[in-house]
Amino acid sequence: MDKIRILGNHDLQLKGKVKISGAKNAVLPAIAASLLTREKIRLKNVPLVKDVFTILTLMKELGAEYHIKKNSLSVQIKKIRFEEASYELVRAMRASILVLGPLLARHGKAVVALPGGCAIGSRPIDLHIHGLEKLGALINLEHGYIQAEARRLHGKEIEFDKKTVGGTENLVMAASLAQGETILKNCSLEPEVANLCELLVKMGAKIDGIGQETIQIKGVEELGGATHEIIPDRIEAGTFLVAGALTRGNFTLSHMQPDHLDTVIEKLRYSGAKIERLNNHTLRVIGSPQIRPQDVTTSPYPGFPTDMQAQFIVLMTQAGGRSIITETIFDRRFSHINELLRLGASVEVFGDKAIVKGKTLLSGAETIAIDLRASASLVLAGLIASGETIINEVEHLDRGYEKIEEKLKSLGAPIQRIKDEEKG
Repeated sequence: MDKIRILGNHDLQLKGKVKISGAKNAVLPAIAASLLTREKIRLKNVPLVKDVFTILTLMKELGAEYHIKKNSLSVQIKKIRFEEASYELVRAMRASILVLGPLLARHGKAVVALPGGCAIGSRPIDLHIHGLEKLGALINLEHGYIQAEARRLHGKEIEFDKKTVGGTENLVMAASLAQGETILKNCSLEPEVANLCELLVKMGAKIDGIGQETIQIKGVEELGGATHEIIPDRIEAGTFLVAGALTRGNFTLSHMQPDHLDTVIEKLRYSGAKIERLNNHTLRVIGSPQIRPQDVTTSPYPGFPTDMQAQFIVLMTQAGGRSIITETIFDRRFSHINELLRLGASVEVFGDKAIVKGKTLLSGAETIAIDLRASASLVLAGLIASGETIINEVEHLDRGYEKIEEKLKSLGAPIQRIKDEEKG
């Protein structure tokens, strides 16, 4: 099993340029949307990350043929051969639940394993299920599976009890083939939701209110093929911005969308980092030797993203004072802190708050990556920790970051990927 080795130091300065990959959280629903048509869907700027290959394995089981070359992907499902998303695949990647809506809308049946819990807390899918029931689906929960049937879904007005990215995406896809008009209220505003809606429109869906809290969908009889570009990964970009702020770096990030990171950029600037917008798709980050402490609360987009919480905690370990990080999205998303403590961080957790005391000099140690963003935070911490840091179980890192160690190495980071037997 692969590991990451970092020979960090407190004086590391990253320099150069890095290209941001396509967004994992945008490409997964786009791939699921190919279930809605018999025609070919072509996607550009596809990140070659583990989650993409996991959902493609599922799509192949359902009947898909696909071809991937570099960062371009074509998917076509002329006929749905199988209607079940197994527990093995859903457990490996919770986003597999996104096949539920489109599979049901086109095929009339869907059997999808319940995801269960995960390392960052419970993320119930009740909002997905209740929404589909309102569209006319008959749903039973038996033997750990969601069993859904509907001869034809029917449009309805639905208001989500709370913001749900996956629920919004599942319902928008399902409603695209429903009879009549569906109005979805309190929708998530994340750019990845809008990117999916734009793909669906290219396929022939009739959607108004893209990027807004209320989305209107007029169902059509069938959808067709389309070519679509996946938006840049704002969380990968945010992670590299934090790396620049941590290391007093001076480098550029290209192929990104700065507007998707307004809140993160605002917080980083307050911390002391200089962030320059060179053009619509390029930023320069220049870190400051003096990092200012601050309080941060995660919230749905356009607020501070929960997926940047772990990385920001690492930044605050180097700030000159106390910071309070409040997590409002997921419970149990502070579990990465135990690994940061091994590196010398001073962090205490009280319920939904992490109290970070800086500045602390971190020192290398052997650690375990317990989830995707936790693994990114350990990489960041390892860069500025003195001595050797080993990060185990980096398959979590590979789920959402495309060749992160190669990108960091191009900036001058002393980082390498090693096989277990190579350690020593």
